[in-house]
Amino acid sequence: MINPGVRFVPATITAIDPANRQVETTAGAFDADILVVALGADLHPEATPGLLEGGNEFYTVAGAFGAREVLAGFKGGRVVVGVTSTPFKCPPAPSETALLTHEFLTARGLRDGSEISLVMPLGTPIPPSPAASAAVLAAFEEHGIAWYPERLVRALDPDRRVAKLSDDSELPYEMFLGVPVHRVPEVVAGSGLTVDGWIPVDPRTLETSFPGVYAVGDVTSVGTPEAGVFAEGQAAVAADRIVAAIQGATSATHYDGRGICYLEFGHDRVAKVDVTFRSGERPVGDLEGPSAELTAEKSAFGTERVRRWFGRDWTPIP
Repeated sequence: MINPGVRFVPATITAIDPANRQVETTAGAFDADILVVALGADLHPEATPGLLEGGNEFYTVAGAFGAREVLAGFKGGRVVVGVTSTPFKCPPAPSETALLTHEFLTARGLRDGSEISLVMPLGTPIPPSPAASAAVLAAFEEHGIAWYPERLVRALDPDRRVAKLSDDSELPYEMFLGVPVHRVPEVVAGSGLTVDGWIPVDPRTLETSFPGVYAVGDVTSVGTPEAGVFAEGQAAVAADRIVAAIQGATSATHYDGRGICYLEFGHDRVAKVDVTFRSGERPVGDLEGPSAELTAEKSAFGTERVRRWFGRDWTPIP
């Protein structure tokens, strides 16, 4: 990130004034000609009653490592994978978690004595791609994974070990793996940039309603899923338009809403979903795989980005 002309300032942002394009930080104040807000979505497992006391979330770094430890000592039983609010990062991730849990329990000889259930707010696992949704649902049926669509987990009762759903039903569990509540960072919420909790932007240019202020990634309500591949595409468009503005030119670059998602089916099989979200149009998506060949492609996809963004090789954690 430290390139000629780039000053990297490690600091906490304490206030954003989009009207004047000013930012207050623990390292002082900054005035901008062009401001880009890319602060993502914060995770709030504490916002779901009982989740911290009676379950596990796997979206934060600490939560993922904690869930790994719990899984390592799990002796089998009822597993519930549940989403607690919308929107949430990477809509396929809960489905992948259910499929990988099946693989994990099978490898340890615990699957016959276990049940796996998935609670999702979506009507299908991957709405933009009927083919991908059909493949996932077929895998659920094959592996005996119970599917509870169009519902959220509102709370856990740690004493009774049940998940309380948005339709007033309950699911008992021995292990709960939850997707926590997502919100914009407090500094963004207090900036005046948000509408209904997120930053609205022009879906083609990523410009906000404030002149000279852009927003990209999970912090926006641009209409694409919250996922890194979409943030990457949005950032490239914003960067191109900023360069053109500095040079006094007009950029013809527009965000096309396209992203590629690799979908884990377990047992070293990965599928690839190519989806496009355009404003005012129905999202569309194609499916390739699942196959063992796409597992290597997914690894190369991640390795290349770690090397390009951070200048190092990616090493899987054992």
